[in-house]
This record gives sequence, C-alpha cells and structure tokens, in this order.
Amino acid sequence: MADVRAPSKDLENRVDPDYADAIEPAGHFRIYLGAAAGVGKTYSMLSEGSRRHQRGTDVVIGFVESHGRPQTEALTEGLEVVPRWPSNTGGTRFEEMDLAGVLARRPRVALVGRARHTNVPGRATTRSGGRTSGDPRRPGST
Repeated sequence: MADVRAPSKDLENRVDPDYADAIEPAGHFRIYLGAAAGVGKTYSMLSEGSRRHQRGTDVVIGFVESHGRPQTEALTEGLEVVPRWPSNTGGTRFEEMDLAGVLARRPRVALVGRARHTNVPGRATTRSGGRTSGDPRRPGST
C-alpha cells in the first residue's frame, strides 16, 4: 500500500542553509469558477481585491475585462493597473497581459480575469501563460 502521509512539517528545517535565501515561497491561487458568462466571477474577484487593497495589501490588476458592466468597472477604481502588452498581427490589434510586467512589479496580489487567452503570434508564452523561451517582452527572442 502506498504511503499517503502528509509531507513532514519540518521540511523548512531540512533546507541546506547555503541555499535558504535563494528559495522563495510558492504563490497561492484563488480561482473563481462559474458556469456561464455574467455570473459574477470578475465582480467577486475585484470585490475581494478591493477589500484587500483597503486593508493595506499591495494589489494590482494584471488583466481584467469589465465587459462594459458599470458595477464591475467601479471596482477597478483605486487599484493599480499593469499596462497591457499591445500587439498588431495581420492588421488586428491585440492586448494581452504583460506577464513580465506583473512579475517585475512583484505585487502581493495580482488580479487576472480570463487568464486563458488565444496567443498572439510571436509571443514567448504558451496559451496557458507558461514561458516557452526568451524574453516575454521581446517576441521571437530565444
């Protein structure tokens, strides 16, 4: 039978002291799921972000679309917005989340709605947002 015990609580004590400063804690995700458009996923996310910002947490908007909903748009007021990454491909203008900009900013909380977007050709990230190679600020770099 497989051992299904939880990892040891003293894992941090077993880290080599020479590398302890190089290890950063992992991030945490809060995912808002809904069965259809307009059920309140973005509104709930922005409400929580706004509450945390009012309590002093460093919160930024990485990518949010309000879809013209005034109540949703109102929740973005007072929150810093990381500028989107513009791209022109085949005569069509796209805007994507500037992943490198969000990572460089290093906020405590980054709000990202509709994280799964179609990739703009030439971007160095996959559809799910993972890096493939090169600098995400320089399309086509390796």
